[in-house]
Amino acid sequence: MTIKDYSFDLPTELIAQRPSEVRGEDRLLVLDRKTNTFHDEWISHFPDLLEEGSLLVLNDSKVRKARLYAESEHGGIVEFLFLSENPDKTWNAFVTKSKHQRIGKRYRFHGHEATIVGELSDGTKVVEFASPIDDAFFDRLGHVPLPPYIKRPDESADETRYQTIYARNEGSVAAPTAGLHFTGEHMERIRERGIEIVSVTLHVGAGTFLPVRTERLEDHHMHTESYEIAEEVATKVTDARREGRKIVAVGTTSVRTLESAYDGETDTIRSGFGRTDLFIRPGFRFHVVDQLLTNFHTPESTLLVLVSTFASKHLVDEAYRHAVSTRYRFFSYGDAMFIR
Repeated sequence: MTIKDYSFDLPTELIAQRPSEVRGEDRLLVLDRKTNTFHDEWISHFPDLLEEGSLLVLNDSKVRKARLYAESEHGGIVEFLFLSENPDKTWNAFVTKSKHQRIGKRYRFHGHEATIVGELSDGTKVVEFASPIDDAFFDRLGHVPLPPYIKRPDESADETRYQTIYARNEGSVAAPTAGLHFTGEHMERIRERGIEIVSVTLHVGAGTFLPVRTERLEDHHMHTESYEIAEEVATKVTDARREGRKIVAVGTTSVRTLESAYDGETDTIRSGFGRTDLFIRPGFRFHVVDQLLTNFHTPESTLLVLVSTFASKHLVDEAYRHAVSTRYRFFSYGDAMFIR
């Protein structure tokens, strides 16, 4: 398979530029892998589609306001997207006009001085601040890092709408978007149906923005992302598997976390901190996840490859053609798909 096999035509007007007027009022396309069929629903009906006894797994990572604008030493305005902090308190960042932002160049972020002190093999810059920064710095000066296909500046409403209602652990540069649909009422109805909800944490990193530049899937290498699974959560997921209960992942990030933490020798889920560069593509065997709630993904992306691997490429191709023809809204602020 090549990445070109995961291309599709999408009218620009179907790329959602804003969320639905009310959180949770989105469409839902339900795919049934047993019958190779799909049908239209609403996200408000999602709790009723879950089997009693299922275990719902969320990603509780919180989006950092990681996009900042700085004045260079020559007076120009430069955009930074801060990805992650290093152990030595430097930061990795994407920088606009990257070739011109060289090691040794200095910048001012509203009084905070910083210097580019290194560069990684993929062009990511290593930035050192004159004095350490923290999340309060980003909260005060940063912008919501909306994806590049949203063609507008971030607005105050994005600070809440581009964040799940259960976001807790700050560190992502993009939202785990499948969870953006949930409201408090949805969560309450899910629990009322006897379905337990647990959370893992995977901080969405640089890879979510980067295109696949290799033709063959096996030649593509994912960026590494960090995750954490509490011991109690690992035990609950392991027990649910052994009891034959459905494990429902909310979002591809939850899938990658659970499958990365699977220990084949003990047939359990490992707890604790981990790092993953797992690229789920044809031939991958899923050990943990039974069902998946996800958004519609960009053409030729690793996320579309993952979903197509989980549900079968033929079924996903047909479902996407249906979604386009019936005017579903696509990508981060768009509609959802439930694969069961």
